Amino acid sequence: MGGMSSKRYVIGVDVGGTFTDIFVYDQIVHTVQTTKIPSTRGDQSRGFAEGIARIVPDFSEIATVVHGTTVGTNALLERKGERLALVTTRGFRDALKIGYQERKHIFATEIVKPEALYDRVVEVGERVLSDGTVETSLDADALRFELLALRQEGHDAVAIVFMHAYKYPAHEIEAARIAREIGFGQVSVSHEVSPLIKLVGRGDTTVVDAYLSPVLRRYVAQVSDELDVARTGARVMFMMSSGGLTAADLFQGKDAILSGPAGGVVGLARTGDAAGFDKVIGFDM
Repeated sequence: MGGMSSKRYVIGVDVGGTFTDIFVYDQIVHTVQTTKIPSTRGDQSRGFAEGIARIVPDFSEIATVVHGTTVGTNALLERKGERLALVTTRGFRDALKIGYQERKHIFATEIVKPEALYDRVVEVGERVLSDGTVETSLDADALRFELLALRQEGHDAVAIVFMHAYKYPAHEIEAARIAREIGFGQVSVSHEVSPLIKLVGRGDTTVVDAYLSPVLRRYVAQVSDELDVARTGARVMFMMSSGGLTAADLFQGKDAILSGPAGGVVGLARTGDAAGFDKVIGFDM
């Protein structure tokens, strides 16, 4: 990755709850430097940039920064994501809350379920059957009225989840077009985010995406500002929950929940392999 650029430094950054770790590889002299500084609460990007600046005097010499972050994880755990509304097929307003009716403690008499990430539900007159038959056409006028009311209430994010839209997405496409036209900043649509056959899995993923993506977008902008990307041209890539990398402008909420831990797993596997071990155990303290 680094050898494709004439710039000097390839950097890895992991921001944890306590410390930010920086790894800098110099492609010219083939040296590695590391540093650890306290993470900066409230704005992780400050510690991110301060740590890099300890080693790299000129950010214009940065080729690539690879970043594992807990911003999405923390926002989800602390319930500090974007204020969100769920838009779904009429009759299914409670489907995601009901979920799969799992009971982790089968004899518990009091079931305490996690609080939903959305604070409003809009039920839409529409229904497509499992074979693609349109039983009820999308009521676009009613949807527009409901979405306008949400905007007036201050909502800027919606998750759109319709029955069987994983295969027949026409109604979701139209609903998303209306939402974006009205001015919603975050519109997550289930057939785009996670085209799974089952409503609950598809819906949960779409809701998380809509809840966290605005938080990540703001964080990516802060990182870009701290690195002065517009001037330096540094490429910033983020670790996804899958362990793969994605460009900063493509980093979404659904990909971010395990961004930091995934980087640890990949690093553990590569380190173990380099040391000749094919079975390793890692601890995240």
